[in-house]
Amino acid sequence: MDHSEPRTALTAGVDHIGLTVADLSKSLAFFIDCLGWTKFGEKPDYPAAFVTDGTTRLTLWQVSDPSSFADFDRHNNVGLHHLALKARSQEDLDTLFARVREWPDITVEFSPEFSGPGPKVHCMIREPGGCRVEFAWDPR
Repeated sequence: MDHSEPRTALTAGVDHIGLTVADLSKSLAFFIDCLGWTKFGEKPDYPAAFVTDGTTRLTLWQVSDPSSFADFDRHNNVGLHHLALKARSQEDLDTLFARVREWPDITVEFSPEFSGPGPKVHCMIREPGGCRVEFAWDPR
């Protein structure tokens, strides 16, 4: 296949991202109560819930057996490495991180810092359901 020829993409962005979580109620509370997202639907029999920040939509899927599941492992499992969410400003990123780091069942991987040489600033956490989430602000 020749990758040098200009091509028109057959897709148009992300429709939604599905995350499997260890505890649906804790993840749902994190996205809604901590981050300010809105729930726009659910499938209690699956169980799953659908949330949005007005731009990005996520499906949060409960693991089938919350007492026995494989923890997230970005180095050894094919699939999600992390979910990266944009902040609108450096101030919003700082406010967001201050709120997130105090939320129950959060693991902070690293606090806001330059991504490489900068100017992009980012931080990384594990939300209560076990997924790795990056928050980033890029002034460019």
